[in-house]
Amino acid sequence: MTILEPARRVPVAHEADLCIVGGSCTGLFAAVRAARQGLRVALVEQHGVLGGMVTAAQITHWHCAMDVFCERKVIGGLADEVVDRMRRRDAVVELPPPSRTQTKFNPAVLACELDALAVENGIRLFLSTRFSVPIVEDGRITAVVVEDKSGRRAIRAKVFIDASGDGDLVRRAGFPAIQHTPLQPAAYQVLAAGIQSLQASMPGVSVWDEVRTLAQKHGFPNSNPWLDVLPGVPGISNVFGARMNGVDASDPDQLTAALIEGRRISAAYLDMIRERFGDAAKDVALVAVAQTLGIRETWHAMCRHRVTSDELLRGTRFDDAIANGIYPVDVHHPGGTLLRYLDGREDLIAPSGEHDWGRWRPEDEPTPACYHIPYRSLVPEGATNLLVAGRLIDADREAYGAIRVMVNCNQTGEAAGAAAALAVEGDLDVGDVPPQQLRAALSAGGSIVI
Repeated sequence: MTILEPARRVPVAHEADLCIVGGSCTGLFAAVRAARQGLRVALVEQHGVLGGMVTAAQITHWHCAMDVFCERKVIGGLADEVVDRMRRRDAVVELPPPSRTQTKFNPAVLACELDALAVENGIRLFLSTRFSVPIVEDGRITAVVVEDKSGRRAIRAKVFIDASGDGDLVRRAGFPAIQHTPLQPAAYQVLAAGIQSLQASMPGVSVWDEVRTLAQKHGFPNSNPWLDVLPGVPGISNVFGARMNGVDASDPDQLTAALIEGRRISAAYLDMIRERFGDAAKDVALVAVAQTLGIRETWHAMCRHRVTSDELLRGTRFDDAIANGIYPVDVHHPGGTLLRYLDGREDLIAPSGEHDWGRWRPEDEPTPACYHIPYRSLVPEGATNLLVAGRLIDADREAYGAIRVMVNCNQTGEAAGAAAALAVEGDLDVGDVPPQQLRAALSAGGSIVI
């Protein structure tokens, strides 16, 4: 059954040079780079906070910015600015290389700093606003219709960036997109009090190992929960817990069900602690829940180039490279997790947490210092004024398992924003932006271009 919606006139709320759908750090970084290159920028975000996975989903880690050998920094740009802001707030924990995780954030403080970054750069924000449909004329997007508390409004622009993570703009504008099979699992985070003090009162006992064991017995075989700190807030733990396989978070019904299930599983973990440790755990309590799922992937735009795992793991150089990384191939699936490192090591992690180490290539082959991401993997096939950034990048399943982390996605946002500025300035289609000009613009803005 369908309902015919009557035609109506939609007021134009804003006119910009660039409109970005999705206000994660990836989308915000795109906005800031474009604004600093002179564009009028509008940024649409469905949640009430900027930052996406790191703020709304409470996945508070950014990974290492050094090369494999810990000799040279390979990731810079706006990531450095944000970390510096958080240092001044005493709201970040920094770990030295070779730790794979380099920074851990307080998500509430980060949300405030991202607001400030947007305002300082003159970005027109549309928070708590959902993208609805694009207006396409002769193959070019001319406007997007959004919905907020006032109803339906339109934003006109010359260039658009889809940083939605789910390809909302790409797919609704008719550009091709694909899904990997199976999708990597979704996760859910909560903040809890009392676990750290409980652990301190139990020398020789790992509270969280006990929870893992109980989780296996109580019907959560794929979750393998673990704990982390919340920077600047002693006594509060960030619970990395619920892992849900087979969830397509771009499907609204599956998203609803997974949010409810994530909260159910997280509450069950805390119940297990209280039941296992009795009065010693009386102060263990839920403090806050994430606003959204931790989403590893849904859709990928079909772009001018698909990054392959061989290109990534062997450090293939591209003449239009716009980002660098070292995070390993990290593919989660119902049978466990596959990790492949640039140095040739391979680790198969069972759902129970057991490791099986091996090699994906011989030891005598050279190890690249980092890998590279090409600009053309952000340009959808047939697009003239549309780019993608973040999780929408075109990459095969294993290559995407490495690219998907925030320090990599954020670089693609900066590249898309800088490219949009060059396209507007030169009256160019996005696919015709000269790679060397783009790389030069990124370097001038603080990005590390190799």
